[in-house]
Amino acid sequence: MSERGSIIGDEALLHLHLRFRYTKARCMEDKRKFLIILVVILAAIAGYFGVQKYFPKEEQREELMTVEVFFNNSELDPEISCNKVFPVEREIPKTQAVARAALEELLKGATDVDKEQGFFTSVNPDVKIQSLSVENGVARVDFDEQLEFQVGGSCRVSAIRAQITQTLKQFPTVNSVIISIDGRTEDILQP
Repeated sequence: MSERGSIIGDEALLHLHLRFRYTKARCMEDKRKFLIILVVILAAIAGYFGVQKYFPKEEQREELMTVEVFFNNSELDPEISCNKVFPVEREIPKTQAVARAALEELLKGATDVDKEQGFFTSVNPDVKIQSLSVENGVARVDFDEQLEFQVGGSCRVSAIRAQITQTLKQFPTVNSVIISIDGRTEDILQP
């Protein structure tokens, strides 16, 4: 083979080699573009479903209902008439056990906003409901001993009874309320 043929052959090989490298580089670039597009699409899908989790559609949101809890109020009743209590509305998740849910809200006490408006509770913190039943118009609610812990004075006892009674009597199925502590009704909430 002549020198010229060898040069042409070398040039052809070099040309093929460069073309192969260009094609390989282009293929790698196309793969990178494809992967970037795939990642963007997957991120968009994940983002959409993540948004759905934290911001559900209207029909997926939890239904709420309003109940009233009753507190004393130093502005509405400046003389503080012990058993005179006033309603404050609370929004709670809709439930069949509405009386219990209202009592649970009462036991949380007055919020900061309530307190700014003169509302206050006479019920001790950390009181627990042990049982609640409503039958033939009578609500029977049993609390733990925290309800009467260090409670003294007839005014405070009357206020506690009024808060619990009025919170339960807002419901048409409740005409009267029997309060007990650890199953006892006789010697509880004494002044």
